[in-house]
Amino acid sequence: MAAQNTEVAVGGLVLAAALGFGIYMGQVAGFADRSSGYDLTASFRSIEGVTVGTDVRLAGVKIGTVTDIALNPETFRADARFTVQDEVLLPDDTAVVISSEGLLGGNFVEILPGGSPFNLEDGGEIIDTQGAVSLISLLLKFVSGSGE
Repeated sequence: MAAQNTEVAVGGLVLAAALGFGIYMGQVAGFADRSSGYDLTASFRSIEGVTVGTDVRLAGVKIGTVTDIALNPETFRADARFTVQDEVLLPDDTAVVISSEGLLGGNFVEILPGGSPFNLEDGGEIIDTQGAVSLISLLLKFVSGSGE
């Protein structure tokens, strides 16, 4: 009887650990972090290295996340939708750049605010964008001596 109680206790511990791990992974992936914010969109020539869940940063501080990426079949550009915290009001002449954390780091979406007195509304579109720069293509240009 004692062996059976031990098995039940160990099974309960394993189940509790699995549940805790699942909750932790949900928070890391951003599923639990559905705090309030407003949606913005931007269209990029290349959005290489950015996926759903990628950080949106302003001055190095995370202010949102990428929520959707889709190819626009009419323009052949990557349309990205991202959420920005409500307390961060961005001017309507804001620019968006795909930046890299370093040589081996991942990419993130960087916000460069403008100076307009008017702010972007929920569902607004940022027109001024700069896509990801491919390190491989830069190296190939350097090695080949191509000045294009």
